[in-house]
Amino acid sequence: MKISSRAQRIEPFYVMEVAKAAQALAREVAHTDSPMVFLNIGEPDFTAPPRVQEAACKAVHDGLTHYTQATGMLELRERISHWYLQRFNVKVPANRIVVTAGASAALQLACLALIESGDEILMPDPSYPCNRHFVSAADGTAVLIPTTAAERFQLSADKVQAAWGMKTRGRTGSTRGVLLASPSNPTGTSIHPDELRRIHTVVSNKGGITLVDEIYLGLSYDPQYGQTALALDDDIISINSFSKYFNMTGWRLGWMVVPVRIVPVIERLAQNLYICPSTIAQYAALACFEAESIAEYERRRAEFKARRDYFIPALNALGLSVPVMPDGAFYAWADCSAACKKLGQKLGNDASVKDSWDLAFEIMKRAHVAVTPGRDFGVANTHNFIRFSTASSMPQLKVAIERLKALLS
Repeated sequence: MKISSRAQRIEPFYVMEVAKAAQALAREVAHTDSPMVFLNIGEPDFTAPPRVQEAACKAVHDGLTHYTQATGMLELRERISHWYLQRFNVKVPANRIVVTAGASAALQLACLALIESGDEILMPDPSYPCNRHFVSAADGTAVLIPTTAAERFQLSADKVQAAWGMKTRGRTGSTRGVLLASPSNPTGTSIHPDELRRIHTVVSNKGGITLVDEIYLGLSYDPQYGQTALALDDDIISINSFSKYFNMTGWRLGWMVVPVRIVPVIERLAQNLYICPSTIAQYAALACFEAESIAEYERRRAEFKARRDYFIPALNALGLSVPVMPDGAFYAWADCSAACKKLGQKLGNDASVKDSWDLAFEIMKRAHVAVTPGRDFGVANTHNFIRFSTASSMPQLKVAIERLKALLS
């Protein structure tokens, strides 16, 4: 059976391949004194707060399980609109908000609505792998632009300007826009609002589109970065989610904010692709914005920050250097080149641990700590980096550090 070229362009999601190997080993060591510690998947260890769970149960009990409109329940869109005003002091009318079947669906809708075959979308390297695959699935081309620690692993206006246009790379396509993430996966770093404004100015002057993945925005820890891109311009397209800050990963609910003129296009695509977002998840999400729930989310945000504040210095002390302190999300993007050399020497073969891929599996096998090699996140030096997720509990993080210390000492 012939497989489409579109499907063949989609690379394996190595994060999940590593996760499968970790799960297999975890079953073997589950009843030992060294069970697996998972620091590989970006999923909060918290689940939905009580009021959210109760709202879901009530929706099922009351039979509120039928289709909603494709753009989501108006009441939920209004709650999200109010949250932007309350949290960020930014007015985002409900008629610009489209509730989606997760942030993944929102990215897919945006790409299908705005990218033509051959269009190029500029993205930072490193960046979340699925984002570039959404571009590819829409027959576009993701162009990864290497970034540095000095740039917080984010694009700059100068780099966008330099990379724009087919003559720059001798390609046959034309640049359509940028897809950014702030805070970013895998680095946990954000774009400074001033730089984001400059980037958007460059893109706008060229008639392009600015898409910003803001699914970790609620988990910002530094006031200078914790602002939505929507404060800059109504033409910016923002993608958000109930998965991270709102701790509803498996509920598969997200949203996007688009210019009003684009909403009918997005609605038409959503109607045909998945009818509507989960009705039960939408009723549950209404309770996310109640005062009791927000207070709990803020308590959890403080806990995520405390985990970061413990874990990053501990990694640095082990020679797993984190060149930029994350200002949001729950990741540590650590340079592991020194650790690879050190462990190779300890094992008696300097060449046995060549890069983060080898190191990740050695850590998994010898320390029973699951981590994610940089392979997924780009091509520019990502082989020298490992991503740690600090979404696990503080006791788990402390166990992981002790095991890493024993392995690398």
